[in-house]
Amino acid sequence: MVSADRLLAFAAMSFLLIVVPGPSVLFTVGRALAHGRRAALSSVVGNAIGAYVLVTAVALGVGAVVERSAVAFTVLKLAGAAYLVYLGIKAWRQRGSLPVAISGEPPRGGLHTLWDGFAVGVANPKTIVFFAAVLPQFADPGLGHVVGQMMLLGLIFVGIALASDSAWGLGASVARDWFARSPRRLAAVGRVGGLSMIGLGVTVAVTGRKD
Repeated sequence: MVSADRLLAFAAMSFLLIVVPGPSVLFTVGRALAHGRRAALSSVVGNAIGAYVLVTAVALGVGAVVERSAVAFTVLKLAGAAYLVYLGIKAWRQRGSLPVAISGEPPRGGLHTLWDGFAVGVANPKTIVFFAAVLPQFADPGLGHVVGQMMLLGLIFVGIALASDSAWGLGASVARDWFARSPRRLAAVGRVGGLSMIGLGVTVAVTGRKD
């Protein structure tokens, strides 16, 4: 339904966005530092479910409009690109105060951390903007079934997110003491994330839809 080159291009852009530490990664790392591996992985699964809810919402609500209107697509893309740049600047400016809980919280059950992860995933502004501005760009109206194409692309995004966020969570659970001893390391995470989001926003702005 979707050409291989579009799938690969979307997977590459998704990977770039996902590996950049944002709200989901920071939350997962926080669960790992505070509660260990199991809580981190439960958070990852919940976040993935929340992200796919966003995919579904965008596919059902935006697909038909984008399919018929190049103007709507352009406005949405530029608005999303501008917001990504804004988020990148904000992450850079707040790099010294990243909210990662290291201790002092009571243990949480799997369902609780699953729900927390879902809440973070479904409310993640970086993911919302990416799906709204980028996802429709990779659906080819000429092939038909635009909604189905976006749902498939969303599965690719979620699969990459599960792998990447799990790696962050497992790594943080192993290196809990190392992270806790150096707030500067967390600040560096925010600095790199901010620059990468700015770059992604510029990329979205200059990339056109291939019909």
